Amino acid sequence: MSFAAVTAAGVGAIGLLATVSPEQPGHYPTCPFLAISGLYCPGCGSLRAVHALTQGDVLGALERNPLAVALLPFVAFAWVMWGLRIAGRTTWSPSRIRPGWIWGLLVVVLAYWIARNIPGWDWLSPQ
Repeated sequence: MSFAAVTAAGVGAIGLLATVSPEQPGHYPTCPFLAISGLYCPGCGSLRAVHALTQGDVLGALERNPLAVALLPFVAFAWVMWGLRIAGRTTWSPSRIRPGWIWGLLVVVLAYWIARNIPGWDWLSPQ
């Protein structure tokens, strides 16, 4: 996919999330993992978190999915660097990320997935 197509899709998705709340039933699909297992996946609550961010509610976003909120600056950085690389302004590439960082991210996501399903750890469950 081209940078312009990904940017347009992202802006469109964020625009839709800004105007159509995931809190209203029937607009977005239910998480398949949650529907099948009754457990939260690492992404559960992400739509509501992004919606809260579009409304300026950072605390609400953190209540819904703190990991998604924490990872958004890294996603934004990667998007900007991709655009700069296409424009010829940088030679940075995701292939330059050290494998240890990728493995570390995997460990964090898996630990978060497990932790948010531990009974009594409701502070990690999407509210």
